[in-house]
Amino acid sequence: MPELSRRRRQLVLAICCMSLFIVGLDNTIVNLALPAIQRDLHASVTSLQWTIDAYVLVLASLLMLAGSTGDRIGRRRTFQTGLTLFGLGSLLCSVAPNAGWLIAFRMVQAVGGSMLNPVAMSIITNTFTEPRERARAIGVWGGVVGLSMALGPLVGGALVESAGWQSIFWINVPVCVAAIILAARFVPESRAPRARKLDPVGQLLVIVLFAGLTYGIIEGPGHGWGSPEIIGCFVLAALAAIGLAIYEPRRQEPLIDLRFFRSVPFSGTTLIAISGFAALAGYLFLNALYLQQVRGLSAMEAGLFSLPSAALTAILAPITGRVVAKRGARLPLVIAGIGFIVSGLLLTQLTADLPLPLLFLPYVAFGIAFGTLNAPITNTAVSGMPRAQAGVAAAVASTSRQLGVALGVAIIGSVVTSRITGPFVTGFTPASHLGWWIMVGCGVIVLAMGILTTSRWARRTADTAAATFETDEPRIPVTMS
Repeated sequence: MPELSRRRRQLVLAICCMSLFIVGLDNTIVNLALPAIQRDLHASVTSLQWTIDAYVLVLASLLMLAGSTGDRIGRRRTFQTGLTLFGLGSLLCSVAPNAGWLIAFRMVQAVGGSMLNPVAMSIITNTFTEPRERARAIGVWGGVVGLSMALGPLVGGALVESAGWQSIFWINVPVCVAAIILAARFVPESRAPRARKLDPVGQLLVIVLFAGLTYGIIEGPGHGWGSPEIIGCFVLAALAAIGLAIYEPRRQEPLIDLRFFRSVPFSGTTLIAISGFAALAGYLFLNALYLQQVRGLSAMEAGLFSLPSAALTAILAPITGRVVAKRGARLPLVIAGIGFIVSGLLLTQLTADLPLPLLFLPYVAFGIAFGTLNAPITNTAVSGMPRAQAGVAAAVASTSRQLGVALGVAIIGSVVTSRITGPFVTGFTPASHLGWWIMVGCGVIVLAMGILTTSRWARRTADTAAATFETDEPRIPVTMS
């Protein structure tokens, strides 16, 4: 792809960020609207979990396929197709007559969403070739997550109260249309020098692994952890994981190139992404139910309480991108880990009548944590890798994020709901304490892996892993310290 002017590169970044914005906005708004959906569609808590996780599972299962597809047939074409399907799925969600159809339409929406973030990140990686400029662009990319989180509660609260939960899906449509038109005008088409072959067996194994694991966790409390159905789900997921480990290395062009994971920074960052986004998913899910169902706040009021976390994420993410470019990933990851731990510990003391101003302390700590998390994850995922592999590497990182969201909602939601005794309003808060302890554990993992993956030994493993890729394409420089 020829070198673009600075203005053109900025336009490409803005268009790619539009896709991230609607995906991030969608996640925040849907969590905020869960109580309204529950009332209107008479949905159970398990159905609410599936409203989030059906979307996330499809998204996570198809991200790697979407990343390699963009590298193969054209990133702009794949990006525009994703925008079209995401907008169509959003329209269908707005007319869902019951929880079952809503979950089904969320899956349609997710098929489109799977083509957005990894492909957009690949476009950015191939547009911003200078490492410091790329790190700053990724910082802006991370800042959009915070912006969507900041606007999501306010926009979502206003829409839910004024026009019903259906309206939260309408807002995606004009953004999708605008992004499609702008991409056709300003985003140059690009693809990897050598097309990758499809891997249907690997794709099927990924779907079975994610679906089996998540279904077993969500449905376990209802069916019983020792029931044949739940045990069968976990066995099936384990067999799929074993199948991937055996089958993928034998393929010349696998869906998941396991050589990526020989790099300690890459594999460690995958674990950081899963843990950090599991904490995010649990935080959003539990807070939406606590603020509206237990404390009786309106959707708009609950959105206002989410502003400290969201605003700090929006402010810190681009700053973190610059820090990563200059000093490496260690400091942001350490701050993120400590932030998750502090926020989780404070929320383990949550009560049904806790003075509402005190909630701002854990919310601020969480905003600091998540605001410093995204940029080092993304930057480390593509650092050291050949640019021809950028789409797949970015897709693995995005998959880790979405898998973290799915597991966060599944594990924390199931643990909390299985411990509720008596009426939901009085039983939810004490049951939620174990969920917050799980968030503390996620923070410990982020902190420990943040230190490990930025060590000199870890960097040597990244160089060794990158050398195993036989390609004439230049590598993306490693900027971590």
